[in-house]
Amino acid sequence: MKYILVTGGVISGVGKGIIASSFGTILKSCGLCVTVIKIDPYINIDAGTFSPYEHGEVYVLEDGSEVDLDLGNYERFLDATLYNENNITTGKIYQKVINRERKGEYLGKTVQVVPHITDAIQEWVLNVTKKPIYNDGRQPEVCIIELGGTIGDIEGMPFVEAFRQFQFKVGRDNFCLVHVSLVPQPNATGEHKTKPTQSSVRELRSLGLSPDIIVSRSETPINRDTQEKISNFCHVRPEEVICIHDLSSIYKVPVLMESQGIVQLFSSKLNLDIMRFPKSPEFMQQWKELAFKVEKLRDEVNIALVGKYTKLQDSYASVSRSLQHASIFAGYKLKLIYIDAENLEESMKDENPLNYHEAWKNLCNSQGVVVPGGFGKRGIQGKIAACNWCRKKKIPFLGICLGLQAAVIEFTKNVLNKEDIAESAEFKNDEIPTTEQPSKQSDNESKSEAKSKEVSSSSEKEYIIIDMPEHNTGQMGGTMRLGKKKTFFQKEHWNDSILYALYNRKQVVEERHRHRYEVNNKFVKELEKHGLRFVGKDENKVRMEMLELKDHPYYVATQFHPEYTSRPLRPSPPFIGLILASCGKLNSYISKGRLSPTDLSSSDEDIKS
Repeated sequence: MKYILVTGGVISGVGKGIIASSFGTILKSCGLCVTVIKIDPYINIDAGTFSPYEHGEVYVLEDGSEVDLDLGNYERFLDATLYNENNITTGKIYQKVINRERKGEYLGKTVQVVPHITDAIQEWVLNVTKKPIYNDGRQPEVCIIELGGTIGDIEGMPFVEAFRQFQFKVGRDNFCLVHVSLVPQPNATGEHKTKPTQSSVRELRSLGLSPDIIVSRSETPINRDTQEKISNFCHVRPEEVICIHDLSSIYKVPVLMESQGIVQLFSSKLNLDIMRFPKSPEFMQQWKELAFKVEKLRDEVNIALVGKYTKLQDSYASVSRSLQHASIFAGYKLKLIYIDAENLEESMKDENPLNYHEAWKNLCNSQGVVVPGGFGKRGIQGKIAACNWCRKKKIPFLGICLGLQAAVIEFTKNVLNKEDIAESAEFKNDEIPTTEQPSKQSDNESKSEAKSKEVSSSSEKEYIIIDMPEHNTGQMGGTMRLGKKKTFFQKEHWNDSILYALYNRKQVVEERHRHRYEVNNKFVKELEKHGLRFVGKDENKVRMEMLELKDHPYYVATQFHPEYTSRPLRPSPPFIGLILASCGKLNSYISKGRLSPTDLSSSDEDIKS
């Protein structure tokens, strides 16, 4: 087994995830079986309880694990299926060691960071490398490990020490350290500064790890002099400094790396016999074609994303990637506009009219709209307003998770005219109490009575969206309906369901879920009677998984998250439908079952040439 450890310097968020994913893509193209591990030094057991503003989106794996968004990059780049074990956190490691201590497995010894925590880290890595991540069951040959955070962070020290020991345990011929560091270019001087990288490498070496390869990240291309300066002061050869500047597409990163000789470096550092592969004309051909096609796209498609966490675009990383995959497939350049759902609400007309009118202007100018998932009542009225706009104006619409629930709420209130029905059980704690003001005589007693009346009142309400009791255990982490579940297309809709056609007329599809609330079955018959059809349900026909609006170009929503299974070369069907409908090509695609060369902005001949 060969190991590639990827560390980061100067700042976090320097692009280690894309770098590590690109390594995997290149080595997989060389015919090697690659696995990956992401290490997050935080104490949380997993990413499930994070706000998207903390670390970006929470990515869900097939087994239901809630993990860091970088594992989404790994799955997309490698077209692999990862598992809970592929994500290590400080919380998981300490939990494992403490459980062992409680069982008496350490035989009375004092449990310490060294050796017990560091040994647990190494043991975890060795066990993960034995687990296949592809359907063919091949044993991994190379393991790429990304250490999150920045070298020098106190929470990352046990992991650094673990890998200092690990390099000798597996042998230096089987271990390669790649350090990714920012090379800033201040406007005042206009030249790239290598001092931060020098300091970062110096600190890394003081901890017992010396980089074999340095990946310098910069906004603009680094010249040869700067590359040699990094080489001189960081104890690596000039060819061992890989320069990756900001590119127009992340799909160009593996191509740029390969052109700088990364295959030769890995071949020599890890004693891998892979040099014969890059000489083949088919080497990385798919990625080169993909990068070329992205560069040649000219026609734009404008899509609005109406969300709650739009201040940080990583909050919707998988959704934006899925839209991009579908746009490339259709031959269009994606122009994605982020709209804060709160700015669409009527209350904003007086509070902040500038934001209100700007948000509605962007929504009106979009060719298609996606309303993604989220939690809590904030911004829900804006999402409902977006659903209403798309329904009435025949704008292509895709709702995901909470987006489906918002579409059902909007339809129930405005088409079924059930204004008195409460929206969602998720929001009942945010509702204004309807109880009378307590008297001053017995304040504590009055508050207790008011609270009991409030609970009683809310329990008697009829909700359009209800909770799933088995997933509301009182514990937040890991209790939602998570992971891959089956959705069954209903036979009565096989002939006219758009999603059924987009999914290649498969009667059963498997997609990943992450939700705690669902559509109330009491309203389903009436909703369907008025044209909101639930074309996909679970095996017991209890849970509504997919909906479509009758007599609309494309108004669909899914309770599951199709963005988690979208791949650059295999886009997700619901996203393909949204993009094609926004471009006016959906009917042609469904009737043909494919896009003809004349439907694409770049022809196959252009790509091959």
